[in-house]
Amino acid sequence: MSTLDRMLIFTRVAELASFTQAADALGLPKASVSNAVQQLEATLGTRLLHRTTRKVQPTQDGQAFYERCKDLLADVDEVQTMFQQQGAQTLCGRVRIDMSTSMARHAVIPRLPELLAQHPLLELEISSTERRVDLVREGFDCVLRSGAVGDSSLVARPLGAMRMVNCASPAYLQQRGMPQGPADLAAHHLVHYTNTLGAKPDAFEYQDAAGARVLVPMHGAVTVNNAEAYVAACMAGLGIIQVPCVGVREVLRSGQLAELLPQHVAPPMPLTLVYANRRNLSQRVRVVMDWLALVVDGYLHAI
Repeated sequence: MSTLDRMLIFTRVAELASFTQAADALGLPKASVSNAVQQLEATLGTRLLHRTTRKVQPTQDGQAFYERCKDLLADVDEVQTMFQQQGAQTLCGRVRIDMSTSMARHAVIPRLPELLAQHPLLELEISSTERRVDLVREGFDCVLRSGAVGDSSLVARPLGAMRMVNCASPAYLQQRGMPQGPADLAAHHLVHYTNTLGAKPDAFEYQDAAGARVLVPMHGAVTVNNAEAYVAACMAGLGIIQVPCVGVREVLRSGQLAELLPQHVAPPMPLTLVYANRRNLSQRVRVVMDWLALVVDGYLHAI
């Protein structure tokens, strides 16, 4: 068994967190999988996996080695196919991406059949969470991120910006009235949104005529950490929300939500495709990223 074979086995064990599942996925005896990882650890002189009766997970060295294995195995795929005609049947392998729940549900997943019809051998792993994933440590090929990118070590590909809108339900506005300006917000409730429950909730935010950021602290009885729950809380009449217009345009059209204070909205929220700073990206990752850019552009500019 070559070192490359052992690296492949190790990556499957790390991804599945199980020697048994990795053996089943690779069609190998469990003993062969275990021996391959042990030989790899002996060669490297470090422990790659924590093994317990319940689960298997990479050590700190194991996680770093896992990321390098992914890159090297992707490079091998590229070398093996570089002289082949690049068509639907040759673009294969796994691409792991992360995005918000709302973006996955409304923009990306409805368009996936088109991509997979063109490239039926692709395997996509789509994580849809509201937390900021660690792209490198968690093994993502790319992340579709809204808001500030933050990590300067990553490559950021701007895809556009989402116009923000203030919303409330008709029932809420009937009960509390339509605010005419920021001064009226003292009599209103805000549905608070935070990535980490227990953290300080956001205030009502808007950009004044000079372009300065203004924060208006507001009371709110409900705090959520999920975009779908955020909109649902607003529709239930629990308060005002500030949200990208693309995420609520259908419920605005249907009258389930109403726009308010259109002259006092938060700055547009940038949407960025983020990936690790690698010298060479595999073709399948490049294709998926280009496709995502087209999908997002269509979603942002849909009427």
